[in-house]
Amino acid sequence: MQPTTNSTAASSLWKSIKEALRGSHQDYTAGSLNRSILLLAIPMVLEMVLESLFAVVDVFWVSRLGADAIATVGLTESVLTLVFAVGLGLSMSTTAMVARRIGEKDADGAAISAVQAIFLGLTTSFLLGLPFLLLAPRLLRLMGATPAIIATGSNYTRIALGGSGVVLMLFLNNAIFRGAGDAAIAMRLLWVSNILNLVLDPCLIFGLGPFPKMGVTGAALATFTGRGIGVLYQFYRLGKGTERLRIFARHVRLNAAVLWRLVRVSIVGIVQFLIGQASWIGLVRIVSLFGASALAGYTISIRIVIFAILPSWGLSNAAATLVGQNLGAGHPDRARNAVWRTGLWNMVFLGSVGIVFICFAPWIIGLFTNDPTVVPIAVNSLRIFSCGNAAFAYGMVLLQAFNGAGDTLTPTYVNLFGFWILEIPLAWWLAMHTFMHVNGPFVAVVIAESVIVLISLVLFRQGRWAKQVI
Repeated sequence: MQPTTNSTAASSLWKSIKEALRGSHQDYTAGSLNRSILLLAIPMVLEMVLESLFAVVDVFWVSRLGADAIATVGLTESVLTLVFAVGLGLSMSTTAMVARRIGEKDADGAAISAVQAIFLGLTTSFLLGLPFLLLAPRLLRLMGATPAIIATGSNYTRIALGGSGVVLMLFLNNAIFRGAGDAAIAMRLLWVSNILNLVLDPCLIFGLGPFPKMGVTGAALATFTGRGIGVLYQFYRLGKGTERLRIFARHVRLNAAVLWRLVRVSIVGIVQFLIGQASWIGLVRIVSLFGASALAGYTISIRIVIFAILPSWGLSNAAATLVGQNLGAGHPDRARNAVWRTGLWNMVFLGSVGIVFICFAPWIIGLFTNDPTVVPIAVNSLRIFSCGNAAFAYGMVLLQAFNGAGDTLTPTYVNLFGFWILEIPLAWWLAMHTFMHVNGPFVAVVIAESVIVLISLVLFRQGRWAKQVI
Protein backbone atom coordinates (compact mmCIF):
# COMPACT_ATOMS: atom_id res chain seq x y z
CA MET A 1 0.00 0.00 0.00
CA GLN A 2 2.84 2.41 0.82
CA PRO A 3 4.43 2.38 -2.70
CA THR A 4 1.02 3.09 -4.24
CA THR A 5 0.48 5.99 -1.87
CA ASN A 6 3.91 7.45 -2.64
CA SER A 7 3.32 7.04 -6.38
CA THR A 8 -0.03 8.84 -6.12
CA ALA A 9 1.54 11.68 -4.13
CA ALA A 10 4.38 12.05 -6.65
CA SER A 11 1.91 12.03 -9.54
CA SER A 12 -0.18 14.71 -7.80
CA LEU A 13 2.92 16.83 -7.19
CA TRP A 14 4.00 16.71 -10.83
CA LYS A 15 0.46 17.48 -11.93
CA SER A 16 0.45 20.56 -9.68
CA ILE A 17 3.84 21.69 -11.00
CA LYS A 18 2.67 21.41 -14.60
CA GLU A 19 -0.51 23.29 -13.74
CA ALA A 20 1.50 26.06 -12.04
CA LEU A 21 3.73 26.47 -15.11
CA ARG A 22 0.92 26.71 -17.64
CA GLY A 23 -1.35 28.80 -15.39
CA SER A 24 -3.75 27.59 -12.71
CA HIS A 25 -7.49 28.25 -12.52
CA GLN A 26 -7.77 27.31 -8.84
CA ASP A 27 -9.61 29.47 -6.33
CA TYR A 28 -6.84 30.29 -3.82
CA THR A 29 -9.36 31.06 -1.07
CA ALA A 30 -10.48 27.41 -0.82
CA GLY A 31 -9.05 23.89 -1.00
CA SER A 32 -5.62 22.64 0.02
CA LEU A 33 -3.45 25.47 1.35
CA ASN A 34 -0.22 23.66 0.47
CA ARG A 35 -1.45 23.25 -3.11
CA SER A 36 -2.40 26.93 -3.29
CA ILE A 37 1.06 27.97 -2.08
CA LEU A 38 2.69 25.62 -4.59
CA LEU A 39 0.60 26.82 -7.54
CA LEU A 40 1.39 30.47 -6.79
CA ALA A 41 4.97 30.07 -5.61
CA ILE A 42 6.39 28.09 -8.57
CA PRO A 43 5.71 30.72 -11.27
CA MET A 44 6.50 33.59 -8.88
CA VAL A 45 9.83 32.04 -7.88
CA LEU A 46 10.70 31.36 -11.52
CA GLU A 47 9.67 34.92 -12.39
CA MET A 48 12.11 36.28 -9.82
CA VAL A 49 14.84 33.88 -10.97
CA LEU A 50 14.45 35.36 -14.43
CA GLU A 51 14.49 38.91 -13.06
CA SER A 52 17.68 38.13 -11.15
CA LEU A 53 19.31 36.95 -14.39
CA PHE A 54 19.38 40.57 -15.56
CA ALA A 55 21.75 41.44 -12.74
CA VAL A 56 23.96 38.36 -12.99
CA VAL A 57 24.29 38.38 -16.78
CA ASP A 58 25.26 42.07 -16.81
CA VAL A 59 27.95 41.75 -14.17
CA PHE A 60 29.26 38.50 -15.73
CA TRP A 61 30.08 40.29 -19.00
CA VAL A 62 30.96 43.68 -17.52
CA SER A 63 33.48 42.04 -15.17
CA ARG A 64 35.59 41.36 -18.28
CA LEU A 65 36.04 45.12 -18.71
CA GLY A 66 37.85 45.80 -15.42
CA ALA A 67 37.26 47.23 -11.94
CA ASP A 68 36.13 50.69 -13.12
CA ALA A 69 33.37 49.19 -15.29
CA ILE A 70 32.20 46.94 -12.44
CA ALA A 71 32.25 49.90 -10.05
CA THR A 72 30.13 51.88 -12.53
CA VAL A 73 27.49 49.16 -12.45
CA GLY A 74 27.61 49.01 -8.65
CA LEU A 75 27.22 52.77 -8.18
CA THR A 76 24.45 53.02 -10.77
CA GLU A 77 22.58 50.08 -9.29
CA SER A 78 22.72 51.70 -5.87
CA VAL A 79 20.84 54.71 -7.29
CA LEU A 80 18.55 52.46 -9.33
CA THR A 81 17.45 50.90 -6.06
CA LEU A 82 15.46 54.12 -5.55
CA VAL A 83 13.53 53.30 -8.72
CA PHE A 84 13.11 49.73 -7.47
CA ALA A 85 11.71 51.19 -4.25
CA VAL A 86 9.10 53.21 -6.12
CA GLY A 87 8.29 50.24 -8.36
CA LEU A 88 8.01 47.87 -5.41
CA GLY A 89 5.86 50.33 -3.46
CA LEU A 90 3.44 50.77 -6.35
CA SER A 91 3.52 47.03 -7.07
CA MET A 92 2.84 46.06 -3.49
CA SER A 93 -0.25 48.29 -3.24
CA THR A 94 -1.43 47.14 -6.67
CA THR A 95 -1.11 43.46 -5.74
CA ALA A 96 -2.94 44.05 -2.45
CA MET A 97 -5.82 45.94 -4.06
CA VAL A 98 -6.29 43.63 -7.06
CA ALA A 99 -6.01 40.53 -4.84
CA ARG A 100 -8.58 41.90 -2.40
CA ARG A 101 -11.08 42.57 -5.23
CA ILE A 102 -10.45 39.11 -6.72
CA GLY A 103 -11.05 37.55 -3.29
CA GLU A 104 -14.33 39.49 -3.07
CA LYS A 105 -15.27 38.14 -6.56
CA ASP A 106 -15.43 41.75 -7.83
CA ALA A 107 -14.06 41.43 -11.39
CA ASP A 108 -14.92 45.02 -12.35
CA GLY A 109 -13.24 46.35 -9.21
CA ALA A 110 -10.07 44.40 -9.99
CA ALA A 111 -9.97 45.76 -13.57
CA ILE A 112 -10.55 49.34 -12.44
CA SER A 113 -7.77 49.00 -9.84
CA ALA A 114 -5.40 47.67 -12.51
CA VAL A 115 -6.12 50.59 -14.86
CA GLN A 116 -5.55 53.18 -12.12
CA ALA A 117 -2.25 51.48 -11.27
CA ILE A 118 -1.12 51.73 -14.91
CA PHE A 119 -2.03 55.44 -15.07
CA LEU A 120 -0.06 56.04 -11.89
CA GLY A 121 2.90 54.01 -13.12
CA LEU A 122 3.18 55.79 -16.49
CA THR A 123 3.09 59.21 -14.81
CA THR A 124 5.71 58.21 -12.26
CA SER A 125 7.96 56.76 -14.97
CA PHE A 126 8.10 60.10 -16.77
CA LEU A 127 8.71 62.09 -13.59
CA LEU A 128 11.60 59.82 -12.57
CA GLY A 129 13.21 59.18 -15.93
CA LEU A 130 13.70 62.75 -17.17
CA PRO A 131 15.81 64.11 -14.28
CA PHE A 132 17.87 60.90 -14.14
CA LEU A 133 18.59 61.22 -17.87
CA LEU A 134 19.88 64.77 -17.45
CA LEU A 135 21.77 64.38 -14.17
CA ALA A 136 23.42 60.95 -14.54
CA PRO A 137 27.11 62.06 -14.38
CA ARG A 138 26.46 64.29 -11.38
CA LEU A 139 24.84 61.40 -9.57
CA LEU A 140 27.93 59.27 -10.15
CA ARG A 141 30.10 62.04 -8.74
CA LEU A 142 27.87 62.38 -5.67
CA MET A 143 28.17 58.63 -5.07
CA GLY A 144 31.95 58.91 -4.79
CA ALA A 145 32.94 57.88 -8.33
CA THR A 146 36.49 58.69 -9.44
CA PRO A 147 37.06 60.67 -12.67
CA ALA A 148 38.00 57.39 -14.39
CA ILE A 149 34.72 55.77 -13.37
CA ILE A 150 32.73 58.82 -14.52
CA ALA A 151 34.49 58.81 -17.90
CA THR A 152 33.83 55.08 -18.32
CA GLY A 153 30.30 54.91 -17.04
CA SER A 154 28.37 58.15 -17.66
CA ASN A 155 26.50 56.77 -20.68
CA TYR A 156 25.76 53.51 -18.88
CA THR A 157 24.27 55.47 -15.99
CA ARG A 158 22.33 57.75 -18.34
CA ILE A 159 20.64 54.82 -20.11
CA ALA A 160 20.11 52.71 -16.99
CA LEU A 161 18.59 55.54 -14.94
CA GLY A 162 16.98 57.55 -17.73
CA GLY A 163 15.18 54.43 -18.95
CA SER A 164 14.22 53.37 -15.45
CA GLY A 165 10.53 53.68 -16.29
CA VAL A 166 10.67 50.29 -18.03
CA VAL A 167 11.83 48.74 -14.74
CA LEU A 168 8.97 50.38 -12.90
CA MET A 169 6.32 49.30 -15.43
CA LEU A 170 7.72 45.76 -15.59
CA PHE A 171 7.27 45.47 -11.81
CA LEU A 172 3.86 47.13 -11.82
CA ASN A 173 2.23 45.15 -14.63
CA ASN A 174 3.49 41.89 -13.16
CA ALA A 175 1.99 42.95 -9.83
CA ILE A 176 -1.40 43.15 -11.54
CA PHE A 177 -1.04 39.58 -12.84
CA ARG A 178 0.17 38.35 -9.43
CA GLY A 179 -2.70 40.01 -7.57
CA ALA A 180 -5.17 38.34 -9.92
CA GLY A 181 -3.47 34.97 -9.31
CA ASP A 182 -2.12 34.79 -12.89
CA ALA A 183 1.50 34.37 -11.85
CA ALA A 184 2.36 32.11 -14.80
CA ILE A 185 1.78 35.00 -17.23
CA ALA A 186 4.21 37.20 -15.31
CA MET A 187 6.76 34.40 -15.44
CA ARG A 188 6.43 33.78 -19.16
CA LEU A 189 6.81 37.39 -20.23
CA LEU A 190 10.11 37.62 -18.35
CA TRP A 191 11.38 34.76 -20.52
CA VAL A 192 11.04 37.14 -23.47
CA SER A 193 12.95 39.92 -21.71
CA ASN A 194 15.73 37.66 -20.49
CA ILE A 195 16.35 35.86 -23.77
CA LEU A 196 16.79 39.25 -25.44
CA ASN A 197 19.11 40.44 -22.69
CA LEU A 198 21.17 37.23 -22.81
CA VAL A 199 21.69 37.60 -26.56
CA LEU A 200 22.22 41.36 -26.71
CA ASP A 201 24.57 41.75 -23.71
CA PRO A 202 27.76 40.23 -25.21
CA CYS A 203 26.88 41.54 -28.68
CA LEU A 204 26.62 45.18 -27.60
CA ILE A 205 29.42 45.08 -25.01
CA PHE A 206 32.05 43.47 -27.27
CA GLY A 207 30.72 44.38 -30.73
CA LEU A 208 29.97 40.87 -31.96
CA GLY A 209 28.78 40.52 -35.56
CA PRO A 210 27.03 43.61 -36.91
CA PHE A 211 26.67 45.22 -33.48
CA PRO A 212 28.83 48.20 -32.41
CA LYS A 213 31.34 47.74 -29.58
CA MET A 214 29.87 49.85 -26.77
CA GLY A 215 31.63 48.51 -23.68
CA VAL A 216 29.77 48.95 -20.41
CA THR A 217 27.21 51.20 -22.15
CA GLY A 218 26.13 48.19 -24.21
CA ALA A 219 25.08 46.36 -21.04
CA ALA A 220 22.65 49.15 -20.15
CA LEU A 221 21.23 49.27 -23.68
CA ALA A 222 20.77 45.49 -23.80
CA THR A 223 18.90 45.45 -20.50
CA PHE A 224 16.75 48.43 -21.48
CA THR A 225 15.81 46.76 -24.77
CA GLY A 226 14.97 43.44 -23.14
CA ARG A 227 12.85 45.02 -20.43
CA GLY A 228 11.18 47.45 -22.84
CA ILE A 229 9.97 44.68 -25.13
CA GLY A 230 8.81 42.79 -22.03
CA VAL A 231 6.66 45.78 -21.03
CA LEU A 232 5.09 45.92 -24.50
CA TYR A 233 4.23 42.22 -24.18
CA GLN A 234 2.67 42.90 -20.77
CA PHE A 235 0.35 45.50 -22.26
CA TYR A 236 -0.61 43.06 -25.01
CA ARG A 237 -1.57 40.41 -22.43
CA LEU A 238 -3.48 42.91 -20.30
CA GLY A 239 -5.43 44.00 -23.38
CA LYS A 240 -6.13 40.38 -24.33
CA GLY A 241 -7.30 39.55 -20.80
CA THR A 242 -7.05 36.44 -18.61
CA GLU A 243 -9.62 34.18 -17.01
CA ARG A 244 -9.54 36.17 -13.77
CA LEU A 245 -8.87 39.69 -15.07
CA ARG A 246 -10.43 41.33 -18.12
CA ILE A 247 -10.02 45.03 -18.87
CA PHE A 248 -12.75 46.42 -21.13
CA ALA A 249 -13.09 49.88 -22.67
CA ARG A 250 -15.46 50.97 -19.88
CA HIS A 251 -12.67 50.40 -17.33
CA VAL A 252 -10.12 52.63 -19.11
CA ARG A 253 -10.86 55.90 -17.35
CA LEU A 254 -9.69 57.76 -14.30
CA ASN A 255 -11.53 56.78 -11.14
CA ALA A 256 -10.65 59.37 -8.51
CA ALA A 257 -11.79 57.31 -5.51
CA VAL A 258 -9.89 54.16 -6.49
CA LEU A 259 -6.86 56.16 -7.65
CA TRP A 260 -6.68 57.99 -4.33
CA ARG A 261 -6.89 54.75 -2.33
CA LEU A 262 -4.11 53.34 -4.48
CA VAL A 263 -2.00 56.49 -4.06
CA ARG A 264 -2.56 56.50 -0.30
CA VAL A 265 -1.41 52.91 0.13
CA SER A 266 1.37 53.34 -2.46
CA ILE A 267 2.90 56.42 -0.83
CA VAL A 268 3.47 54.58 2.41
CA GLY A 269 4.68 51.54 0.47
CA ILE A 270 7.11 53.65 -1.55
CA VAL A 271 8.44 55.27 1.62
CA GLN A 272 8.78 51.79 3.11
CA PHE A 273 10.88 50.50 0.22
CA LEU A 274 12.79 53.78 -0.14
CA ILE A 275 13.87 53.39 3.47
CA GLY A 276 15.12 49.89 2.75
CA GLN A 277 16.58 50.48 -0.71
CA ALA A 278 18.18 53.84 0.12
CA SER A 279 20.06 52.14 2.92
CA TRP A 280 22.01 50.30 0.20
CA ILE A 281 23.10 53.70 -1.11
CA GLY A 282 24.41 54.53 2.35
CA LEU A 283 26.10 51.16 2.49
CA VAL A 284 27.79 51.47 -0.91
CA ARG A 285 28.89 55.00 0.00
CA ILE A 286 30.74 53.59 3.00
CA VAL A 287 32.26 50.78 0.89
CA SER A 288 33.42 53.34 -1.73
CA LEU A 289 35.75 54.84 0.88
CA PHE A 290 37.92 51.75 0.43
CA GLY A 291 38.43 52.24 -3.33
CA ALA A 292 37.37 50.78 -6.70
CA SER A 293 38.45 47.22 -5.79
CA ALA A 294 36.20 47.24 -2.74
CA LEU A 295 33.30 48.53 -4.83
CA ALA A 296 33.93 45.89 -7.48
CA GLY A 297 34.06 43.09 -4.88
CA TYR A 298 30.87 44.32 -3.25
CA THR A 299 29.11 44.65 -6.64
CA ILE A 300 29.93 41.09 -7.69
CA SER A 301 28.91 39.57 -4.36
CA ILE A 302 25.66 41.53 -4.07
CA ARG A 303 24.65 40.51 -7.61
CA ILE A 304 25.12 36.87 -6.61
CA VAL A 305 23.15 37.44 -3.40
CA ILE A 306 20.35 39.11 -5.37
CA PHE A 307 20.26 36.10 -7.67
CA ALA A 308 19.32 33.99 -4.63
CA ILE A 309 17.14 36.58 -2.88
CA LEU A 310 14.82 37.30 -5.79
CA PRO A 311 13.44 33.73 -5.93
CA SER A 312 12.79 34.08 -2.20
CA TRP A 313 11.00 37.30 -2.99
CA GLY A 314 8.81 35.20 -5.30
CA LEU A 315 7.75 33.06 -2.34
CA SER A 316 7.05 36.23 -0.37
CA ASN A 317 4.87 37.52 -3.22
CA ALA A 318 2.92 34.28 -3.11
CA ALA A 319 2.25 34.87 0.58
CA ALA A 320 1.12 38.46 -0.15
CA THR A 321 -1.33 37.30 -2.82
CA LEU A 322 -2.76 34.59 -0.53
CA VAL A 323 -3.15 37.07 2.32
CA GLY A 324 -4.94 39.61 0.11
CA GLN A 325 -7.31 37.14 -1.54
CA ASN A 326 -8.17 35.28 1.67
CA LEU A 327 -8.80 38.46 3.66
CA GLY A 328 -11.07 39.57 0.81
CA ALA A 329 -12.91 36.24 1.08
CA GLY A 330 -13.21 36.56 4.86
CA HIS A 331 -10.68 33.82 5.77
CA PRO A 332 -8.09 35.47 8.08
CA ASP A 333 -7.00 32.16 9.64
CA ARG A 334 -6.19 30.73 6.21
CA ALA A 335 -4.23 33.89 5.42
CA ARG A 336 -2.25 33.55 8.67
CA ASN A 337 -1.45 29.87 8.08
CA ALA A 338 -0.30 30.67 4.55
CA VAL A 339 2.26 33.10 5.96
CA TRP A 340 3.65 30.64 8.53
CA ARG A 341 4.05 27.86 5.96
CA THR A 342 5.50 30.05 3.23
CA GLY A 343 7.95 31.56 5.70
CA LEU A 344 9.19 28.10 6.66
CA TRP A 345 9.64 27.05 3.03
CA ASN A 346 11.48 30.29 2.29
CA MET A 347 13.78 29.89 5.27
CA VAL A 348 14.72 26.34 4.24
CA PHE A 349 15.37 27.41 0.65
CA LEU A 350 17.44 30.54 1.26
CA GLY A 351 19.24 29.00 4.24
CA SER A 352 20.34 26.10 2.04
CA VAL A 353 21.56 28.51 -0.63
CA GLY A 354 23.51 30.37 2.05
CA ILE A 355 25.34 27.19 3.05
CA VAL A 356 26.33 26.60 -0.59
CA PHE A 357 27.58 30.18 -0.92
CA ILE A 358 29.65 29.94 2.26
CA CYS A 359 31.26 26.65 1.22
CA PHE A 360 31.94 27.50 -2.43
CA ALA A 361 32.41 31.28 -2.32
CA PRO A 362 35.94 31.33 -3.88
CA TRP A 363 34.85 29.15 -6.80
CA ILE A 364 31.65 31.18 -7.37
CA ILE A 365 33.51 34.51 -7.30
CA GLY A 366 36.14 33.02 -9.62
CA LEU A 367 33.48 32.74 -12.32
CA PHE A 368 33.30 36.54 -12.41
CA THR A 369 36.82 37.81 -11.70
CA ASN A 370 40.39 36.71 -10.96
CA ASP A 371 41.58 40.18 -9.92
CA PRO A 372 43.66 39.55 -6.76
CA THR A 373 42.55 42.87 -5.22
CA VAL A 374 38.85 42.17 -5.82
CA VAL A 375 38.49 38.44 -5.06
CA PRO A 376 39.16 38.51 -1.26
CA ILE A 377 36.63 41.30 -0.69
CA ALA A 378 34.01 39.60 -2.85
CA VAL A 379 34.51 36.22 -1.12
CA ASN A 380 34.26 37.72 2.38
CA SER A 381 31.23 39.77 1.39
CA LEU A 382 29.39 36.77 -0.08
CA ARG A 383 30.10 34.61 2.96
CA ILE A 384 29.05 37.27 5.48
CA PHE A 385 25.82 38.11 3.66
CA SER A 386 24.99 34.40 3.44
CA CYS A 387 25.16 34.02 7.22
CA GLY A 388 21.94 36.04 7.47
CA ASN A 389 20.01 34.20 4.76
CA ALA A 390 17.66 32.19 6.97
CA ALA A 391 16.60 35.19 9.06
CA PHE A 392 16.28 37.38 5.99
CA ALA A 393 14.03 34.80 4.29
CA TYR A 394 11.50 34.61 7.12
CA GLY A 395 11.49 38.36 7.64
CA MET A 396 10.86 38.90 3.94
CA VAL A 397 7.68 36.79 4.04
CA LEU A 398 6.39 38.47 7.19
CA LEU A 399 6.88 41.98 5.81
CA GLN A 400 5.21 41.06 2.51
CA ALA A 401 2.30 39.57 4.47
CA PHE A 402 1.69 42.97 6.07
CA ASN A 403 1.82 44.56 2.62
CA GLY A 404 -0.52 41.97 1.12
CA ALA A 405 -3.05 42.89 3.79
CA GLY A 406 -2.69 46.58 2.92
CA ASP A 407 -0.92 47.35 6.22
CA THR A 408 2.02 49.27 4.77
CA LEU A 409 2.76 51.32 7.88
CA THR A 410 4.06 48.46 10.02
CA PRO A 411 6.82 47.37 7.60
CA THR A 412 7.73 51.04 7.10
CA TYR A 413 8.40 51.54 10.81
CA VAL A 414 10.27 48.24 11.01
CA ASN A 415 12.49 49.15 8.03
CA LEU A 416 13.16 52.64 9.37
CA PHE A 417 14.45 51.24 12.63
CA GLY A 418 16.31 48.28 11.17
CA PHE A 419 18.07 50.00 8.29
CA TRP A 420 18.62 53.61 9.32
CA ILE A 421 18.67 53.65 13.11
CA LEU A 422 20.60 50.36 13.38
CA GLU A 423 22.29 49.24 10.13
CA ILE A 424 23.87 52.39 8.66
CA PRO A 425 25.35 53.79 11.91
CA LEU A 426 26.59 50.31 12.81
CA ALA A 427 28.12 49.85 9.34
CA TRP A 428 30.00 53.15 9.66
CA TRP A 429 31.28 52.34 13.14
CA LEU A 430 32.39 48.79 12.22
CA ALA A 431 34.15 50.05 9.07
CA MET A 432 35.85 53.09 10.56
CA HIS A 433 36.54 52.11 14.17
CA THR A 434 37.11 48.34 14.28
CA PHE A 435 39.46 45.79 12.72
CA MET A 436 36.72 44.75 10.26
CA HIS A 437 37.23 47.74 7.93
CA VAL A 438 35.51 46.99 4.57
CA ASN A 439 33.86 43.86 6.03
CA GLY A 440 32.13 45.97 8.70
CA PRO A 441 29.20 47.08 6.51
CA PHE A 442 28.53 43.48 5.48
CA VAL A 443 28.35 42.35 9.11
CA ALA A 444 26.03 45.25 9.91
CA VAL A 445 23.56 44.02 7.25
CA VAL A 446 23.35 40.57 8.86
CA ILE A 447 22.79 42.02 12.33
CA ALA A 448 20.09 44.42 11.09
CA GLU A 449 18.21 41.71 9.20
CA SER A 450 18.19 39.46 12.26
CA VAL A 451 16.71 42.23 14.39
CA ILE A 452 14.10 43.02 11.73
CA VAL A 453 12.79 39.44 11.65
CA LEU A 454 12.44 39.32 15.44
CA ILE A 455 10.44 42.56 15.50
CA SER A 456 8.29 41.39 12.58
CA LEU A 457 7.44 38.12 14.33
CA VAL A 458 6.18 39.95 17.41
CA LEU A 459 4.06 42.39 15.37
CA PHE A 460 2.62 39.71 13.10
CA ARG A 461 1.44 37.63 16.05
CA GLN A 462 -0.49 40.64 17.37
CA GLY A 463 -2.80 40.30 14.33
CA ARG A 464 -3.71 43.94 13.62
CA TRP A 465 -2.85 43.41 9.93
CA ALA A 466 -5.91 41.12 9.52
CA LYS A 467 -8.27 44.04 10.28
CA GLN A 468 -6.87 46.34 7.58
CA VAL A 469 -9.39 47.85 5.14
CA ILE A 470 -8.37 48.85 1.59
